Amino acid sequence: MSTRSTLEFLKTETGSGALLAAAALAAVIWANSPWAGAYQALTQYPVPVRFGPFAEEMSVAGWVTTALMPVFFFVVGLEIKHEILRGELSNPRRLALPVLAAAGGVLVPALIYLAVAGLSGSPLQGWPVAAGTDMALALAALAAAGPRLPPTLRTFLLTLAIAGHLVVVVLIALLFTTGLQFPMLAGAAVTLAVLAAMSRWRAAPYSFWAVGGLLLWGFTLKSGVNTSLAGIAAAFCLPLEPKRPGGRPVLTETLEALHPYVAFLILPAFAFVAAGFRLTGEAGAQVLGAVGLGVAAALFFGKQIGVFGAAALAIGLKWARRPTGAKWIELYGVSALCGVGFTMSLFVGGLAFAGGDAVHQAQVRAGVVLGSLASALLGILVLSVSARRREQEPRD
Repeated sequence: MSTRSTLEFLKTETGSGALLAAAALAAVIWANSPWAGAYQALTQYPVPVRFGPFAEEMSVAGWVTTALMPVFFFVVGLEIKHEILRGELSNPRRLALPVLAAAGGVLVPALIYLAVAGLSGSPLQGWPVAAGTDMALALAALAAAGPRLPPTLRTFLLTLAIAGHLVVVVLIALLFTTGLQFPMLAGAAVTLAVLAAMSRWRAAPYSFWAVGGLLLWGFTLKSGVNTSLAGIAAAFCLPLEPKRPGGRPVLTETLEALHPYVAFLILPAFAFVAAGFRLTGEAGAQVLGAVGLGVAAALFFGKQIGVFGAAALAIGLKWARRPTGAKWIELYGVSALCGVGFTMSLFVGGLAFAGGDAVHQAQVRAGVVLGSLASALLGILVLSVSARRREQEPRD
């Protein structure tokens, strides 16, 4: 991306953070109000869809998760492809620090969750919940800390979050694919093969990719594979080159066209249907049970220990360099912000405990909200203190 496009991208991510947080807060308040039944009725309202031979009925929350979130993962896939081919992930020297930090940010939180859940005899399948970072909220928190921080911190956080998204995609493929329907899977494979073969057709109209993406999504939905993988796979088929010489890359145009809809519509909608948990009643009485505490501890303690520890080790062993102009305390502050899992954690948590009882589902949501909030507050505090110290330093 150009410098201007990158700045616009960051502004969109940052600006959407407030809307995303507001949607989640509205969900929690509504779910604990006298009108909680209306919230449940709205999010669980059945919506049948028929189009030719395609027929499916899901709740409003189910459609948001199954039909809208793949668009989010399509955008994530475009970001990953761009970074691998042209961005930070294409440079091995710059790649080392965020990738190693992301690895630490997956391993340590998983171990912490397994320790908390294992000692209490609680379900262990929640260990992947803290694997990802909510890019929009983390960048919004970084921006709230002040403008005096070096821009390399934003690049580090953005690259680390993208690497974390890639890990989440792999985990979804490995852990949450059950009950495969092989005829539908074959249809998805053929559709994907056609899209991949046509990726060399740079002049293909956008309607071609839209129809192909819908077919891939439909086959994937009926195959038993999580539909988020259809979004990622379709993204990797989109050409990086421009339609005509001297034009803008197809991938960049698509990313910039879809990003506002994802940031300001899809993610807030998902936060609204996924974040509502009760603080009262049977589920509310155990909302801070072992599963919730394990998720919260994994996000708050696990992320900052894993990310900062892996980064410090890599820098100490000369495998990587600290972000230019960044202080150790600022690197720690960004590591804390990586614990803002929110939408990614809610999504994975919904898959990990799909079909589980209401108590564990409420605990996961509560743990994600509490762990993400605590991580955001700590990161903002640490980075704000460092930013103020920078303001007091004499300028050259």
